[in-house]
Amino acid sequence: MKAAFYTLGCKVNQTETEALAGTFRAGGYSIVPFEDRADIYVINTCTVTNMGDRKSRQIIRRAVKTNPEALVVVMGCYAQVAAEEVVRIPGVDLVLGTQDRGEILQLIAQAREAQAPLNLVRDIWRERVEFEELPRLEAESRVRATLKIQEGCNQFCTYCIIPYARGPVRSRNPEKAFQEASSLVEAGYREIVLTGIHTGAYGVDLGIDLNYLVARLAKLPGLKRLRLSSIESVEITPELLQTFAENPNMCPHLHLPLQSGSDHILAQMKRPYSTAEFEAVVNQVRSVLPGVAITTDVIVGFPGEDEKEHRDSLEFARRVGFAGIHVFKYSPRTGTPAAGFAHQVEGALKEQRSKDFLNLTNESWRTYASGFLGSSMEVLAEHSVGDNLWEGHTPNYLRVRFKQSGDLRGELLDVQLDRLSREYVSGYCR
Repeated sequence: MKAAFYTLGCKVNQTETEALAGTFRAGGYSIVPFEDRADIYVINTCTVTNMGDRKSRQIIRRAVKTNPEALVVVMGCYAQVAAEEVVRIPGVDLVLGTQDRGEILQLIAQAREAQAPLNLVRDIWRERVEFEELPRLEAESRVRATLKIQEGCNQFCTYCIIPYARGPVRSRNPEKAFQEASSLVEAGYREIVLTGIHTGAYGVDLGIDLNYLVARLAKLPGLKRLRLSSIESVEITPELLQTFAENPNMCPHLHLPLQSGSDHILAQMKRPYSTAEFEAVVNQVRSVLPGVAITTDVIVGFPGEDEKEHRDSLEFARRVGFAGIHVFKYSPRTGTPAAGFAHQVEGALKEQRSKDFLNLTNESWRTYASGFLGSSMEVLAEHSVGDNLWEGHTPNYLRVRFKQSGDLRGELLDVQLDRLSREYVSGYCR
C-alpha cells in the first residue's frame, strides 16, 4: 500500500506530517511523492488566510484527480474550522481536523467500511482535550529535528483564526518531551528546535513554564544545539535568559513577533505589549546575550493603518535593528474580528508597504551579518547545493555557504566568514 502526504502552512504542520509519515511506515505503508498514484492521500491543511483555504481545496482536488479510487484524508486547521465544507468536496473520505491524528490508521479502516464520508472533527474548545502525542517513529535525516511541545492558543489576536482551529493551550508532558529529545539525539540529530502553536505558553496548564523544560533539555548529553521557535516578547523571563547564557548549546537566536511598530495598531490587533515594552525586552536580551540574532514578523496594511502609522512601524523596526523580518500583507480572515473592521487598506497600498519593509529587511540583515565577517563560526552542514558546495546555519541562524569535499551532512564545521551575498554569507573551512 502506498501513501502520499501534502503539507500546507506552518512548521507545526510539517512536524505533524513527518510524525504521521512514520506512523504509516510502521503500519507497512510505503511513502511516495504526492504527484504519484497512491492508495491513500493525506492533506494537512492551513487556514491562516482565505487563500490558505483555497489552496487546501485545490490540493484535495488534485489528489482525487490523480487517483479517483484512492482514500483521501483531510486534516489540519482548515478541516477543523470548516469540516462540513471539506466533507462535501467530492472524493474526500475522512476529515480529522487538529485532534485524533494519532489514531489515523484505525480511522482509515473505519472510513473504508463507511458508506459515506466520515467527519470526525471534534469541538476542541467544548470538549476536554489534551496534548496529542505524535512522536517521530524513525529518523530519516540526522541534522535538525523539530520537537513539538505545545498546542493551542488562548490569545485571540483580532486578525488570527488559529485559536479557533487549534483550541486552548495544551502542553506536552515534560517527561515525554525529554524522552523524545533523547531518542532524537541517540538517532544522530545535532540540533533540536522546540516548537508549538504558542510555544512561550508552554506549561501554563501544567503549573510550570517554558524554562522548566528548556533548562532540562539544554543539559541533555550529546545535544549539540537547542533552538527555540517563535516566542512572544512578554514571555522572555530572566530565568530563560539565564538558561541561554549558561548553556553553550543554546542557540543565540530569538524570533519575537512584533506585528506592528505602531501602538495604536498593536492595540487594534489586541497584542499584549506596547512598542516601549517590546523594545525594553530586546534591550534586556541583548545585554545578556551579546550578538544574539533577533528576528520578527510584521503585518502591513492592517485595517485602519494610515501612512503615519506605517512610517512609525517602519522606523521602529529600523531602530530595533532586527536580524531578519518576515513581512506579511494583512489578509482578512473570515471569522476573525479584524475582517469586519472599517477602513480596510487597499491592495496596492499594502503591496507598497510590503516593499518598504522588504527593503528594510535586506538592509537590516546585511547590517547584522556584516558584523560577523572575518570571524570563524560553527556551521551545521545541512545539504549540498552544488559541486563540493555546502549550505548550513550558524547557531545565530546565519545562512552560510562554503566549499568542501566529502559527505558533510550533519557535520559541525568551523567556517571563516568572508563576504556577503544577497541571501547568505560565504565562507571557507579553516
